[in-house]
Amino acid sequence: MNPTLQLMLDSLWPLLRAGLVFTVPLALLSFLFGLSIGFGVAVLRLFAPWPIAAVARFYVWFIRGTPLLVQLFVIFYGLPSLGILIDAFPAALIGFSLSVGAYTSEIIRSALSAIPKGQWEAAASIGMTRRQAMTRTIVPQAIRVAVPPLSNSFISLVKDTSLAAAITVPELFQQAQRIVAATYEPLILYIEAALLYLVFSSVLSALQSRLERHFATYGGYLESRS
Repeated sequence: MNPTLQLMLDSLWPLLRAGLVFTVPLALLSFLFGLSIGFGVAVLRLFAPWPIAAVARFYVWFIRGTPLLVQLFVIFYGLPSLGILIDAFPAALIGFSLSVGAYTSEIIRSALSAIPKGQWEAAASIGMTRRQAMTRTIVPQAIRVAVPPLSNSFISLVKDTSLAAAITVPELFQQAQRIVAATYEPLILYIEAALLYLVFSSVLSALQSRLERHFATYGGYLESRS
């Protein structure tokens, strides 16, 4: 068998295993935590008193204005100087979650702001509280607006998890680096790693398309009922 092909076959399972055990869980957990942070920050920026809203704006400004790699280094390598020791995977999870939270907060804030004020008034006219209007009327409509950009953010996050290799998380890219160190074949291994990222992203893109069609159909049903 061709040596190049044999090397790719031999390294396929270690790379794929690292992707399934570390890359995918890291991306999923970071997105879920980040989405929760993002929703809370978006709500604070829209409805909280100005001092609290100012803190939320500062968080978004700071996280979006500094490189994700630097944030990971501060958490993993910097905090120990203050006596705060965090293992590699939790450090990456914290860093990615904070980053996702800042970016998704802008998406969610825009989606909530896109809902006409008349929807609030209509909900109030039938006796809903502000909380009920948010959960039963505003958020369901905002989800339709937010799904495409949130899906794109998740796909980008899957690729960004390669940065976790810099703080020793044994995810897909770091596994490729380890095999390169043993085989001295960087071109082949990095191309193989890139192809695996491409597979993950393609699967997620297909799921995104199905999700968007689902919400488009659901939205059309709601409009036909109104």
